[in-house]
Amino acid sequence: MIVITLAIGVVLSFIFFIYISNKPASYTLTALSLLLAIVSMVFIIKNDHDHYGMTQVTKQTTQQIYPIGNKQMQMLLYQPIGTANKHQVYIYQKSKDAKKKSHTQTTDTSNKVVKVSGSTHMVTNTTRWEYKSDAAKLWFGISGENHKFVKRQNILYVNKSVQVLSVQQAKALKKMMASKSYQAKLKTQAKAFVAKQVMVAMKKNPTMSTADRAKIIKQAEAEFQAQAVKNVLKQIQK
Repeated sequence: MIVITLAIGVVLSFIFFIYISNKPASYTLTALSLLLAIVSMVFIIKNDHDHYGMTQVTKQTTQQIYPIGNKQMQMLLYQPIGTANKHQVYIYQKSKDAKKKSHTQTTDTSNKVVKVSGSTHMVTNTTRWEYKSDAAKLWFGISGENHKFVKRQNILYVNKSVQVLSVQQAKALKKMMASKSYQAKLKTQAKAFVAKQVMVAMKKNPTMSTADRAKIIKQAEAEFQAQAVKNVLKQIQK
């Protein structure tokens, strides 16, 4: 509408200046028409540059996301963008069995990780320009500024059991866990740790049943595995 008003102002100023023989009337009407055109141009510029008649509206969406890895090691990965490491893209799965990895947006997006005891999910706040009223939309709608993207914020709520690692750290972890010498070392340490735990338990209860002994072994193995993972993570995060 404002563009039409601008065009009308220009056309009328031309008509009034050329075709009206009464000079005082011609000059007056031409000046008013030009003023209309100039005012229209000013508001067009303000709408384009300052988003006049518009306001920022933020809409929130929530989606379930899933870590990468297995039950023993679940990970949420991130990849730094640029050399300053001020922005990271986070890598995750949209379903447990997803073959293709997904990631957060690479531009005009901020990401924040919050550790929680509940399920892992992502809340996205997307901000866009929208017209304040139907009148503003009528006047400036032709500019194409409505619903123009401004910014996006992702808040990733990650379960405490999920490790948040960089892609580089994940590669180092994979390399270490694939090492035959490291696996042999772990196996020896695990055997000694379990034997010690069983010995301590047997001293407390010499008449322990086979079932109880098996339970102690299982608990000791899980404890050692958790501690081993913790130690590995400390090494790669140095």
